[in-house]
Amino acid sequence: MELKRAAEGDKGFQKVFAFLRDRLLAGSLKPGDRLISERELASQLGVSRPLVREALRALTMLGIVEIRDRIGTVVTRPDISVLNDFFTFALAQQADMLDDVMQARVAIECQAIRLACERAGIADFERLQRALAKIEETIDEADAGGMADFEFHRAIVLASRSETLTVLHNSVAGLLTRSHRSRRELVQSFPSMKTYLIDDHRRIFEAVVARDPERADATLRKHFEIGDEYRRRAVVGEKEGRKASR
Repeated sequence: MELKRAAEGDKGFQKVFAFLRDRLLAGSLKPGDRLISERELASQLGVSRPLVREALRALTMLGIVEIRDRIGTVVTRPDISVLNDFFTFALAQQADMLDDVMQARVAIECQAIRLACERAGIADFERLQRALAKIEETIDEADAGGMADFEFHRAIVLASRSETLTVLHNSVAGLLTRSHRSRRELVQSFPSMKTYLIDDHRRIFEAVVARDPERADATLRKHFEIGDEYRRRAVVGEKEGRKASR
């Protein structure tokens, strides 16, 4: 009996979710619109009112709708920032997931930098320039330096003027900031990383300002490859200028 009730609940949620999704995509429902009553929705979807009520409460927790006293259920604009927490908790618990996220980051940022070369304005150039200066100022600091690195790459994505790429990048921001910080810690073992970090980011900045998407893409990819190589060297126990004895 409990399994049957749970299955019915899942089915009811899926129907209510599909109802909202399809109408939002079709444009017949927009943020701020009020849904039909629970009674009408239950009748239209062929499920019980309690199931509709439970589904709407679940959707409220997701920020998709809001239940207002004496008004009813209203469609809201979801807070995309919650994806950051979701991905951080969900992916951080999976082994080797960070490497997979980093590959997704390469795809997002390389497309973003191409768009940035076409769409970036003066404000975007200034944001990148400030981030570049911060990288230089914090080159010996793991925490502040890691955040400076993240802000520079985030500035690239923002300069793309692509809301979708920005949402995707923001959704894994928690994992990315952790990755940037861990790479900054490698500076202690590999002092040459200081020059690499400053010069590479400057070259990336110059390519964007020059509006050269091919050079910007190639420079960014090379930047990622060099960073991965330092990480590999750290894993096998190398130090700058010598290999650690085994």
